Amino acid sequence: MERKYKKLFSNTIIFSIGTFSSKILVFLLVPFYTHFLTDAEYGTVDLITQTANLLIPLVSLGVASAVLRFGLDKSYNKKAIFTTGVSAILTGFLLFLCFIPLMLQIKIINQYTLLLYIYVFVGCFRLLCTDFVRALYARLYAFDGVLCTILVILFNILFLMVFKMGITGYVLATICSDLCSVLFLTMIAGLHRFVDFSRVKVNVIFPMLRYALPLIPANIFWWVTHVSDRYMVTYMIDESANGMYALAYKIPTMISIVSTIFMEAWQLSAVVEKNDPNLPKFFTDVFSSFQSLLFFGGSGCIMLCKVMIYLLSTGKPNFYIAWKYVPILIMATCFSCFVTFIGTVYVVEKKSITSFWTTFLGAVSNVLLNLWLVPLLGVNGAALATMFSYMIVYIVRAFSTKRIIPMKFKAGKTFLNVLLLGGQSAVMIFEVPFCYLISSVIFLVVTVVNLRGLFHTALHLLQKRKAH
Repeated sequence: MERKYKKLFSNTIIFSIGTFSSKILVFLLVPFYTHFLTDAEYGTVDLITQTANLLIPLVSLGVASAVLRFGLDKSYNKKAIFTTGVSAILTGFLLFLCFIPLMLQIKIINQYTLLLYIYVFVGCFRLLCTDFVRALYARLYAFDGVLCTILVILFNILFLMVFKMGITGYVLATICSDLCSVLFLTMIAGLHRFVDFSRVKVNVIFPMLRYALPLIPANIFWWVTHVSDRYMVTYMIDESANGMYALAYKIPTMISIVSTIFMEAWQLSAVVEKNDPNLPKFFTDVFSSFQSLLFFGGSGCIMLCKVMIYLLSTGKPNFYIAWKYVPILIMATCFSCFVTFIGTVYVVEKKSITSFWTTFLGAVSNVLLNLWLVPLLGVNGAALATMFSYMIVYIVRAFSTKRIIPMKFKAGKTFLNVLLLGGQSAVMIFEVPFCYLISSVIFLVVTVVNLRGLFHTALHLLQKRKAH
């Protein structure tokens, strides 16, 4: 097996230990949340979480991504990199404090402003610590993922079940687990040894900020593409509708989990192998397998969406209707994962400006489509808006990156898979006669179409192994 494939496989296994176990355990908490929170409360905590997810990269000046990228570069001093990250977060948070009056004007979450500020502050430092550790100590990063998840579960039990603190308890559980993670990584990895403000030089700050700053609006645009529909559903319909929409998103989360595990390993491999003359073929082979896996998993989730939502909602009628939003959200998530994969090209070549423009396009199209489709189709209009916006960015990035790394996208196979999943989604949403049988047949067809790609890639890897 070629060294680069072996390294990618090894990193995927390492990250899967931390990411898969942590994400799955959190996913299994969903029935716990739906039991102790009403649909409106669940919609509110979703908005608080998503708002924090927007603010964390914004307040940290996007520096965590730069810490990971430059941490993998052997020509930069690690103390200078980490200290620049700490300085950026402290500076960004001081600026963020000036916006307290504005945050208090946001009606839905204004009563949780203090909690949100603490959430963002702790979240910024956890993101910095985990990305720095990921660049240097992959196994410790994986272990921290498991530890943090166990703590999330314990704190949720304490705050929601024992103290019955509702929305406040939900947010506090995340804050406490993130804080413990920061302290753990600091002690075990000795991160305090990497804080040395005398090491921060112009030749380190400028390259990192030049890379990170375009990622700030890019992160905002990604947030708009991924989350603006939650706000529009809340304002155009109500919090309960957003609660159901948030629950529906939990099924595509399983696809995102698989993607996240792989992308964490893939990003490291792509950067390390950037000078390999066979890099286009490496990208092509890996992306083909990645697509096959996600289309296969997506079709399976669409087929079982009713059962899965029933289990997550613990049978509550007001939550169960969320299954109707799952199929389209699964297709949207698949394209979101493809877009992220292609974005690795920008990471490898440090082309954050191009990443910015493509995410801007996605955000604008998402907002316009939401304004059109949500009043017309309700919650599923928001799902369709998200799907179409990710498709647009995928097409644009496919053409854009071919000039940088000429990988092959196999458009015919992608188009066939989209038709199959689109048909399967329509069959389930409109509950046509024999919908389960038809959906199962489509799933088998998707399996056959995509197993061929996986088989050829596996055969290629075995041949490489024999040649060595």
